[in-house]
Amino acid sequence: MTERLLAALRAHANPDNVAGMARYGISTAGTLGVPVHVLRRMAKEAGRDHALAESLWNSGIHEARILATLVDDPARVTARQMDRWVRDLDSWDVCDQACQNLFRYTPLAFAKAAQWARAKPEFVRRAGFSLMAGLAVKARDAADEQFAAFLPLIAEAASDDRNMVRKAVNWALRQIGKRNPRLHQVAMAAAGEIQRQDSRSAGWIAADALRELSRRSAAG
Repeated sequence: MTERLLAALRAHANPDNVAGMARYGISTAGTLGVPVHVLRRMAKEAGRDHALAESLWNSGIHEARILATLVDDPARVTARQMDRWVRDLDSWDVCDQACQNLFRYTPLAFAKAAQWARAKPEFVRRAGFSLMAGLAVKARDAADEQFAAFLPLIAEAASDDRNMVRKAVNWALRQIGKRNPRLHQVAMAAAGEIQRQDSRSAGWIAADALRELSRRSAAG
């Protein structure tokens, strides 16, 4: 199955797409330029398969790794696998696809978001905040306190001026603030605290979050 899917990916390779992806800061290493809608179709045809996901990920091919996040079974994903996969990340799109397609549906999602938020590698740390943002949208039964516990981590990382980190920190803050009225108030207060940090990155994160969350408040 793995070889058949890899052959199908290569058949859809498009160098023009790779060049376009590079303009958006996506890594071109091992990248074929296969559109995401093609990957989703392939995943639907393949079905859930944990072993297949591991094999696809280990191929090192950019699109195969995204496909792996679509076919894996969240119930079978282990902490060791999650840590191994995030250490392999070298592009923001694979990072976010892994978090949004797979990691946020695992029982370990909240714990890993908090753990990775303090990691040093850029894409591991981004994964922590991308995962927070995804949980804020999809973890409908989670308690407000679970998201409020993320806010000190968001404030702590707000001074990280690496682009891939600061954008994810901002994303997490905004999504938590949009979850419900109570968390909206808490996130607005957190953004105000972040704005007082002596950091250009923190200033941008806070200003952008306050702008969006204030509009949401005005709209009711």
